[in-house]
Amino acid sequence: MNIDQTASIAKFANVGLRYGLGPEVLQDVNLELKPGSYHFLVGPSGAGKSSLLKLLYLAHRPSRGLVHLFGHDVATTPRNELPALRRSIGVVFQDYRLLDHLSTFDNVALPLRVARVKEDEVQRHVVELLTWVGLENHMSARPPTLSGGQKQRVSIARAVIARPRLLLADEPTGNVDDRMGFRLMHLIEELNKLGTTIVVATHNEKIVERLGHPVIRISDGRLNVTPGTGPAYA
Repeated sequence: MNIDQTASIAKFANVGLRYGLGPEVLQDVNLELKPGSYHFLVGPSGAGKSSLLKLLYLAHRPSRGLVHLFGHDVATTPRNELPALRRSIGVVFQDYRLLDHLSTFDNVALPLRVARVKEDEVQRHVVELLTWVGLENHMSARPPTLSGGQKQRVSIARAVIARPRLLLADEPTGNVDDRMGFRLMHLIEELNKLGTTIVVATHNEKIVERLGHPVIRISDGRLNVTPGTGPAYA
């Protein structure tokens, strides 16, 4: 599959999403994520943040409206081509979704190995990143032996290791202290500077205010986007 490097990362037009016969959890969503953009996603629990992320990482298709990812209409893209789109997306899940039978090292290395990166490069990049997030002494540990904060750092490292074009993070600082939280957000900031488009769902108003990126606010399934307040948006 050819992915247009100049196209919008994501574009939603009048999108609605419902589960089964229930009411719409997202209504009339119009949203564009341009290459290299950075947005926070905020709103009360149950407002639809996770549902929007699921549309972005292709866990669901919309009930109505159009969703384009990397220039491709997801409704008409053949199913056998969707994995190529997914490989351009890194996801930090709130429940981690680590593979319990793999070590910390192998969980983080997985995206590189799927992409068939040379093993010496895998070793170098994974060791460097795990050291940066403070897990250099836990590389051989399996997820059941790790704390919640450690699992969170493994999940973030796995999501960013392959430098995805789009990174989606659901409460990435939810299980770490403020010091580590800001360090992890610095890692995500650096990835953004390299060109990755970022969407971070969070309840942490300190981070939203301090970093000052544009905010996607969800309320009752509807979106409102406010511009950033940081130096880059002044």
